[in-house]
Amino acid sequence: MYKILEKKQLSNEVFYFKVAAPDIARNRKAGQFVLVQLDLDYGERIPLTIADANAQEGWIALVFQTVGATTLKFSTKNVGDSLAVILGPLGQPTKIEKKGTVVCVGGGIGVAPLHPIVQAHKAAGNKVVVIIGARNKDLLIFEDEMRSLADEIYVMTDDGSYGTKGLVTEPLKMLCESQTPPDEVVAIGPPIMMKFCALTTKPYNIPTTVSLNTIMIDGTGMCGGCRVTVGGKTKFVCVDGPEFDGHEVDWDNMMMRMKAFKNREAEDLHKCRLEIEAEKLSK
Repeated sequence: MYKILEKKQLSNEVFYFKVAAPDIARNRKAGQFVLVQLDLDYGERIPLTIADANAQEGWIALVFQTVGATTLKFSTKNVGDSLAVILGPLGQPTKIEKKGTVVCVGGGIGVAPLHPIVQAHKAAGNKVVVIIGARNKDLLIFEDEMRSLADEIYVMTDDGSYGTKGLVTEPLKMLCESQTPPDEVVAIGPPIMMKFCALTTKPYNIPTTVSLNTIMIDGTGMCGGCRVTVGGKTKFVCVDGPEFDGHEVDWDNMMMRMKAFKNREAEDLHKCRLEIEAEKLSK
């Protein structure tokens, strides 16, 4: 069992949990993820990228948004509670090399899994420029953590309630067109955001890495649920990824596949909300 050490609510639907997982904390690398199972009698496993970790203290940090029944149930856990299963670290770690200037772009909840990648690039001696964005000020997360690491930072909000009004692709394009364009771009966020980040960098031939968070079941590549098409070939996010060349991903096919269970997910989420409310009223 994995004990919850700390819980924070970062926004209305986004939660931060620090969980005791010493083996994972010692072995994880930037870009890797875990599969979390809340309890043994509820079998769904959800993939969550490790947002931070401390090998000496033996904990990992998980950040998620309550978009489904399992994440909603997870959000009701408290300090002192335990999670039944955490499998990991899984996936291929980020390829970290000293390259020069790396631009790291995070959108919404994607800013959290971008954090260890920024840490790793900074430790490798790269100049790190960070662009983070959200729909509005209340949905921005990990700003302080990014400011403490970044050589430069751009904060964007769709409605202009904080930072600069606009999309993350706007400062990204400006940087690509500068006299010293980035040597690499890393983008993590909603699929549509990553797609347009890749489209922004492609005319400038700037290598662009994206981290995909597809439907995932077993985390071993056996079920095929997480398959994507990259460069015309079938890849499995759980074992070949989660990071891929953003210029090679078939974004439209991936986004179509991610909608496969939307109706069922919405039904389960509604049912879960009713169960939680009923439980509160019974106390």
